[in-house]
Amino acid sequence: MKEDTISAISTSLGEGAIGIVRMSGKEAFIIAEKIFVKKNRKIPKKNYVLNYGCIKDPENNAIIDEVLISFMPAPHTYTREDVVEINCHGGIVPIKKILDLTLRLGARIADPGEFTYRAFMNGRIDLSQAEAVIDIIRARTETAGEVAALQMGGSLSKKIDLIKTEIERIITQIEVNIDFSHEDIEEINLEDIKDDIKNLIEEMNTLLETADKGKLLREGIKTAIVGKPNVGKSSLLNALLHEQRAIVTDIPGTTRDLLEETINIKGLPLKVIDTAGIRKTEDLVEKIGVEKAEQLISESDLILFILDAQTGIEEEDERIMEKVKGKRTIVIINKIDKVNEEEVKQLQSKIKEVLILKASVKYGKGLPQLEEMISSLFFEKGIIITESLLISNTRHKKSLEKSRKLLEEAQTGLEDGVPMDLITIDLKSSWDAMGEISGENLDEKILGNIFSQFCIGK
Repeated sequence: MKEDTISAISTSLGEGAIGIVRMSGKEAFIIAEKIFVKKNRKIPKKNYVLNYGCIKDPENNAIIDEVLISFMPAPHTYTREDVVEINCHGGIVPIKKILDLTLRLGARIADPGEFTYRAFMNGRIDLSQAEAVIDIIRARTETAGEVAALQMGGSLSKKIDLIKTEIERIITQIEVNIDFSHEDIEEINLEDIKDDIKNLIEEMNTLLETADKGKLLREGIKTAIVGKPNVGKSSLLNALLHEQRAIVTDIPGTTRDLLEETINIKGLPLKVIDTAGIRKTEDLVEKIGVEKAEQLISESDLILFILDAQTGIEEEDERIMEKVKGKRTIVIINKIDKVNEEEVKQLQSKIKEVLILKASVKYGKGLPQLEEMISSLFFEKGIIITESLLISNTRHKKSLEKSRKLLEEAQTGLEDGVPMDLITIDLKSSWDAMGEISGENLDEKILGNIFSQFCIGK
């Protein structure tokens, strides 16, 4: 654990009302007091409140900016170290000058995520809570934010601790019987041990059942809008966004590259990608766009396949239908305002085994029903966030699966009469795997990879 003092800008660079420079470490107060001059020097500096004054360069006594500064002594801080936060005006010049002053006087620039890393290393939060910090920052919907907030508050940590405690209890019970087998103690009941392990496996299964939903909330649903040229793909993207993001013309092949936006659909973050119209073409640029669109079909969680009600199913549509087979797909029959009901029914009868939506994207018809369809495809009863847990992190899922597998091996060993000291090896390995979630059993390289995803200043 590094013991030097770190400093960083904790707000976005650019023009704004407020910019914040944050310091953490044993020299934070000393550095701050060298550059901060209280407006009313008769009033003593106070901790955990905003002190009004200005920042001066100690070399030439030049005023840099008028500020509000807070001094927060350890251990009651984000990092459990002495922390100083300087609130200045949000322009690029003052905030960079203040940062440079702190670096000149002994601080060093913080690494990405180093403030949160120090909070983790100093025991204020565990690794799953640290990861929830970045999930809150990146949350694209309120629901995703609620899930991350529950995890940051320790809901997952508490559950992991309970499971680990139960594994410890089983290990202790077995080891006491091994070590004191000749003493007058109650002999271990194998059936009770089997039941305890079975209950733990069921608890893990319950957690793992939430993983797919949690991952979708955390990372978003990768959604490809596909179809031949001029069926209304870009119009659908604009309609979902409620703004003119994609260029729409009557000229086939207008969209030549992938255009991605994130949309909130009933609490679900949809990463919607408008693709080039899929058709045979000799235009080199359009051809590349078509290849990208075809590749995206295999990578997406959801396909919105648009058909033109006027032209019906043509050869290009049939090619796309082959490519989307086996994928979560909603077929949108667009431009129904230009045909009669009988023509739409005939077209519907030719489409099998996928959800079908009749729509007129131009006039907004069918869009509310599309949102309902998407929501029900992934969450049958809608998204309900309660105190129950959602496993949203792939790393957590893998550690849980690893721990469960080891418990299952211990269970099989008990059934097969494997010696008890060998059973405890699987149980201890299962305990270690659970510790990976909270960060107790991870090496520096993995920790570095996790915290490198954070921005500098967090």
